[in-house]
Amino acid sequence: MKDLRLNFCSHEAARHAVLRWHYSRAMPAAKLVRIGVWEERKFVGAILYGSGANRHLSRPFGLKSTEGCELVRVALASNREHPTSRCLAISLKILKRQSPGLQLVVSYADTKEGHLGTIYQATNWLYLGSSAQPYLKVRGKIEHPRSLYDRYGRGGQQLAWLRQNVDPNAERVAMKPKLKYVYCFSRELRRELEAKSKPYPKRGRSDTSDTPGLPPGKGGATPTRPLQPLSPFKGAPGHG
Repeated sequence: MKDLRLNFCSHEAARHAVLRWHYSRAMPAAKLVRIGVWEERKFVGAILYGSGANRHLSRPFGLKSTEGCELVRVALASNREHPTSRCLAISLKILKRQSPGLQLVVSYADTKEGHLGTIYQATNWLYLGSSAQPYLKVRGKIEHPRSLYDRYGRGGQQLAWLRQNVDPNAERVAMKPKLKYVYCFSRELRRELEAKSKPYPKRGRSDTSDTPGLPPGKGGATPTRPLQPLSPFKGAPGHG
């Protein structure tokens, strides 16, 4: 099997990965921790953590804002050799070393893309159920209210304001629910959330649409050899 390395990467490298290998083709605007993935020194993608669309992400868990974050992008080439679950597991170890005070990571599997969160299930995340995401369609583009807030301020989350000031045809859009998963670094927090967790959602048949191009169960969560700074792109370290 090819040698696998993960380390922080530049914004340029992360953007390249998202535009090429993530279904959204959109780079998050928030401050990010960017972790690149290489096989045999070839750049094959990036895993990005950040504050996400919900500025109160940590509050429901009784945590400070600095103690929780969101896994916002897993952008990996489909023709790589190592499975997504292994890359994700190693990235979590790197994230924890970079941010030792972090207690929790939240992520969402997008059902409208056919995802059930198989990579989270393979790496022992807890499933907390589904949640409907309120979106708005502005100038023909469907966007999360947080993105509109960042662009226009408080009015960006109000349909009446958007219709008056941005797009008279702005409207609310009903979206399929997203499945909420959490990864706990704290054993105490995990025990607490296990009581609230639900059984993993399953498909009618075995499927790996969350990890295209890879057979189920391939690889594991054991870290590879010591990390090396292998980014083929120039740029700042992988956070900021």
